[in-house]
Amino acid sequence: MADTLQEKADDVLNRAILAAAEFQQFDQAQTDHIVEAVYKAGLNARVKLAKMAVEETGIGIWQHKVWKNVIATQLVYESIKNEKTVGAISNDPNTGITEIAQPLGPIFAVTPVTNPTSTAMYKILISLKTRNPIIISAHRSAAKCTAEAARICYEAALEAGAPEDCIQVISSGSRDFTHTIMAHPKLALILATGGTGLVNAAYSSGNPAIGVGPGNVPVFIDETADFPFAVSSIISSKTFDNGTICASEQSIIVEEKIELQIREEFERQHCYFLTPEEIKKVEKVAIVADTMSMSPFIVGQSVDTIAQKAGITVPEGTKILLAKLNGVGKEYPLSHEVLTPILAFYSAKNYHQAIHLCIDLNYLGGIGHSAGIYSNDENRIMEFSQVINAGRIVVNTPTSQGAVGGTYNMLLPSLTLGCGTGGKNITTENISAKHLINIQRVCRRKMNDKFMSVSNELYLDENSTDAMLQYDYNKNH
Repeated sequence: MADTLQEKADDVLNRAILAAAEFQQFDQAQTDHIVEAVYKAGLNARVKLAKMAVEETGIGIWQHKVWKNVIATQLVYESIKNEKTVGAISNDPNTGITEIAQPLGPIFAVTPVTNPTSTAMYKILISLKTRNPIIISAHRSAAKCTAEAARICYEAALEAGAPEDCIQVISSGSRDFTHTIMAHPKLALILATGGTGLVNAAYSSGNPAIGVGPGNVPVFIDETADFPFAVSSIISSKTFDNGTICASEQSIIVEEKIELQIREEFERQHCYFLTPEEIKKVEKVAIVADTMSMSPFIVGQSVDTIAQKAGITVPEGTKILLAKLNGVGKEYPLSHEVLTPILAFYSAKNYHQAIHLCIDLNYLGGIGHSAGIYSNDENRIMEFSQVINAGRIVVNTPTSQGAVGGTYNMLLPSLTLGCGTGGKNITTENISAKHLINIQRVCRRKMNDKFMSVSNELYLDENSTDAMLQYDYNKNH
């Protein structure tokens, strides 16, 4: 069986290598023509693919997945279309350094069940923009819709003149085959978006990898915030595609003195605070007790579905379930990441305790990812930003839409959000085309007058204590 898997992996990578060799000969205009054709094809299929994703996975809201497909195609394309990714991309006459972009080679892209079509199209676009063939591994519960997204993109790419096998999709369901591909010596890079186990496997494969850590996003509302606006913004984010974006809010933290006002505002905007007994019932269906991981059966489900599974009754039209908790960690299961319309709620005695709670939540499986703050006090915004270990600190903005970029701010539109070394990632940036090129630097000889002046003074100093300088001085005198 192992030989069969290896042979299959060899076939996939050999075809990708041939595509890479042809792709490397393309100029910028040819590359951009392909990327534009693929973006248009994906954008035109946005509704069809969104409906397919919800039908196949049972996760999320198709209308919201349409918007995710727009982010993954149009917004990503707009952000990369003018980027130089072929040949000389910069030339600095002052330093004498010219930078030349080269493709990496075959990229292995793992896509999640939560954003199956949008993530596939986004990764295809940034790979083709950098002349890298891409091999897609879809989540087994989203294999059909991901394969259809890839097919649409591939046909558009071929029609625009792209190399054959520049986009491949491997059959899902075989973990061993996925790991065989990951470890293949001809693979250039793994671009992994998925669960912690999958990302760890990518990093331990022996090949370079860009993965993303989990998000356990704390959001602090301080006394200077616009309370109705903050609550409305949080609701629009946490209910977006039923909370399936990893940058969606997970916990709301307020000071005790404004707790009542914030609670009343959430209730006024049709959110429901669970009783202590109801919290325990929801915990049982939302979190797997042994691992403290979210249950796959509630990911991207509606409030009504969650309430039904938990055996509780909530008011009709409830948008979000809130659970007031007194601590963070294993004894408080809903303090962990839950990609569904459930929020933990904390009331702190004072500002400093509130910040400490945010840090505790940040370190409970969300290091380096994202955090949010609603405040009109610039000093507090900056203080919060400096103590939170997050790649994206989203201010007075929905964290789901704000962190992925391109709508509320100028962050790179992306469906793979780097978490830095805290999240065991290589970068805190939103991953885009610029992360998928090798840069060669042509360095012309150019004397640095200031350096030479200092260097000459050191070399002429008979009293220098630097061993290497003293050696050179003695040798030459």
